[in-house]
Amino acid sequence: MVTVGQVGGAYGVQGWVRIVSFTDPPSNLLDYQPWHLRLKGAGRGEPRWQPCPAEAIRSHGDGFVARFREVADRDAALRLSGAEIAIPEASLPAPEAGEFYWRDLVGLQVVDQNGVELGVVRRLMPTGVHDVMVTEGGEEGGDEVLIPFVNAHVGSVRIPDGVIEVQWEAPQ
Repeated sequence: MVTVGQVGGAYGVQGWVRIVSFTDPPSNLLDYQPWHLRLKGAGRGEPRWQPCPAEAIRSHGDGFVARFREVADRDAALRLSGAEIAIPEASLPAPEAGEFYWRDLVGLQVVDQNGVELGVVRRLMPTGVHDVMVTEGGEEGGDEVLIPFVNAHVGSVRIPDGVIEVQWEAPQ
């Protein structure tokens, strides 16, 4: 399962809930159905995702509101607050050539043009201008290295090999 959003608080008294999209653009969330929910605090171990298709969804402010078939009032909607929204991984479209899902980059080894290990991708972050890889644990120690994820710096991404080659100078 791939988490694509989260249920916010209740909206109104008829069982509607606010929806926060984690997709880019946020409206892509609407293309992924049926949704599966995992309630906050559902316990440790294997996540228990429950199919929960939205009966109705509409735009509201900078997000969305939705109503689920089994949720008839505000009290039931409040119980969904904080639930994760996910879809089966197979529901995602294959990325175009040269595009990647962030989740596929996390954990890959980053090496510079000289083969020096700069670390492992821990996360990516948007900056408004471009995305940035945050790496940790290279040959020089455990310092974080921030590398813009742009063509000028990213030479190749070999997901099957677990490697991203970059044009970047290792920190001194």
